[in-house]
Amino acid sequence: MGNYSPLTIVYSPFTIDPMYTADIQKMARHFVPDNFVVTDWQNLEPFFKELLDRVIESEEEIEQWLKDQSELEAVVNEDACWRQIKMTCDTENKALEDAFNFYCLEIQPKMEPYSDALNKKLVNHPLTASLNSEKYFTYLRCIRKSIDLFREENIPLQASLSVMKQQYGVISGKMTVTVNGQEYTLQQAAKFLESHDRELRESAYRKIQERRLQDKDALDELYNQLIQKRHQEALNAGFANYRDYRFKDLGRFDYTKEECFAFHEAVKQHIVPLVNIIYQKKKEKLGLAILRPWDTDAEPEGTPSLRPFKASEELISKSIECFTKLRPFFGDCLKKMQALKHLDLESRMGKAPGGYNCPLPESGAPFIFMNAAGQMHDVTTMVHEGGHAVHSFLAHPLALTGFKEYPMEIAEVASMAMELFSMEHWEVFFNNPEELKRAKQHQLERVISIFPWIAIIDKFQHWIYENPQHTIAERTDQWNAILHEFQDNVIDYTGLETYRSNAWQRQLHLFEVPFYYIEYGIAQLGAIGMWMQFKKDQQKALDNYCAALSLGATKTLPELYTTAGLKFDFSPPQIKELMEFVKEQMAALSQ
Repeated sequence: MGNYSPLTIVYSPFTIDPMYTADIQKMARHFVPDNFVVTDWQNLEPFFKELLDRVIESEEEIEQWLKDQSELEAVVNEDACWRQIKMTCDTENKALEDAFNFYCLEIQPKMEPYSDALNKKLVNHPLTASLNSEKYFTYLRCIRKSIDLFREENIPLQASLSVMKQQYGVISGKMTVTVNGQEYTLQQAAKFLESHDRELRESAYRKIQERRLQDKDALDELYNQLIQKRHQEALNAGFANYRDYRFKDLGRFDYTKEECFAFHEAVKQHIVPLVNIIYQKKKEKLGLAILRPWDTDAEPEGTPSLRPFKASEELISKSIECFTKLRPFFGDCLKKMQALKHLDLESRMGKAPGGYNCPLPESGAPFIFMNAAGQMHDVTTMVHEGGHAVHSFLAHPLALTGFKEYPMEIAEVASMAMELFSMEHWEVFFNNPEELKRAKQHQLERVISIFPWIAIIDKFQHWIYENPQHTIAERTDQWNAILHEFQDNVIDYTGLETYRSNAWQRQLHLFEVPFYYIEYGIAQLGAIGMWMQFKKDQQKALDNYCAALSLGATKTLPELYTTAGLKFDFSPPQIKELMEFVKEQMAALSQ
C-alpha cells in the first residue's frame, strides 16, 4: 500500500529503452510515521487496531484504507526480510538469529488474527463491490483464499515452523571440508570437481558427501518434525493432507496435482533420453570407459576449467556490463543494488547455503544473496537472481503490496529467461571464443539436465505428504525408487548408494519452502519459449518480458504468460516441442 512514485519516463538519446529507470525510491509513508521502527508488538498493534476500527463510508475511503493497510504491510514485511537476510549472511551470529526468531514467535503470530479480521472486513464490506473488478480480481481472490485457510489453532504451528525451517541453513552453514590442507565451504570445494586430476575430483566428491552424512540424522529429525507440524496445519484447516493444503496456500489456481503427475511422465519420456545423450557425449569427450558422478563437471586434459571471474567484485561488474548490453535498464538495476550494498555474493564460512533475491517492498531495490566461488554456475546464479531483481524493480510501482506478490511460476520465468537472454553477451565473461561456446553449451545442457531433478523433488514431496506417518527407512526406500525412475543410464553410481540415499537433504526447498519446486520446471519451459521469441526478434521479446513482469500479480497466471507472448502449457506435447528447439540450438553450437 502507500503512494508509490511511478517509474520515471526517461527520454534520453543515450538509452534504447525510454520506458523504465532503476532510479527507484523508497515509498513515502503517510499512515506509518517516518521514524517508526518495528521493535515489538506493543508499538505495532495500534496501526492494526486503527485499520480494523476505521469507518469506511465512500469509495475514496475504501481505496485509502487499502493503501494504508498496504503501507503497513510493506513496513512490516521489509523489517522481516532484513532480519532474515542478516541471519543468512551470518548464521553464527546468535543475536541475528534471535532477532529473526523474535519476529517469528512474538510479532508474526499476533498479526495473524488481525490480518484475518482485516481480510474479512474487506470482503464483507458493501463498498468492496465498487472496486474495479479487473484491477482487484486476483488480489481479492488471494484474500478470499487466505480467509478460507486461516485457523486460529495454526498460528503457533506456523510460528514454530518459521523458526524451525531456518535451522536447515544453520546446520548447512557449518559444513566445511579440507582439501589439499585448506578448509572450504561445500560450495567452494565444488570447484575441485572440475579438476583434470580424476583422483582429486573423486576425493573432493567423497569428502563433500561424507560431510553431508555427518548431519544426516540431524536433518532427518528436523524434516520429521517439519512434516508432522505441516500435516497438523493441513488437518486443522480441513484438508486430508498437507499437499492439498499447500496447493491452495500457494495459490495454484490454474493447474492441478494431476497435471504435475503428467509433467513427471513427460520428463521421463521426452527429457531423460536427452540427458543420456549429454552424458554419453561427456563420457566420450573425456575418453572414459566408465563415467562417474565426479566426472560430469570435468573437461579433457589440456582444456582449462571455465573461470569467468576471480572475485565477487568482478562478478558484479561483468554482470552489470552484460545486463547493460542486453538492455541499459537491466544494468542500471544491478548498479542501484550495488550502490545500496544490496549484494552479498561470495561464499564464506558461517554463511547459509544457496542463493536468493529478496524483494524489499518498501524501499524497492531488492537484495541478492549467493555463494560465489569463481565457477561457471556462479554466473548462471547471478544472472538468474538478476532476473528476479529486474522483476522486483518493474513491479515496485504497483499501488498495493499485494499486487507485487506475483506467482512463482512467472517469477521464475523472469530469472530463467534472463539466463538465456544474457548468453547473447557472455563474451563479457569469456573473451576466448572457444570458452564462450563451451559456456553456452554448458548452460543449454543444464537447461535440459535440471528437469529430471525437478521431477524427482516434486514427486518425492507428493509421496512425503500423502504418507506423513512414514518412517525414515520408508522415506529412504521411496526416495531411491523415485531417483531410479528418472536416472540416466550412463553415469555409474556403483558403491555410492549411501550418498545417493541421502541426496534429497541438499535441497533446501524441502525444508524451507515445501512444494515450491515444480515452478522451476514450468517456468523453464516458459523461459525457453521467451528465448524462442528472442531468437526471432530480440527487442520484441524483451518488450514482452518487461510488460509481463510490470503487471506483478494483477493478472492471472495464464494472462501473465499471454502478455509475455507465451502459452501457459506444460503438457507433454509442449515439452516435446520446446526440447526439440533446445536440441537445435545445441546442435548449432557444436558446428
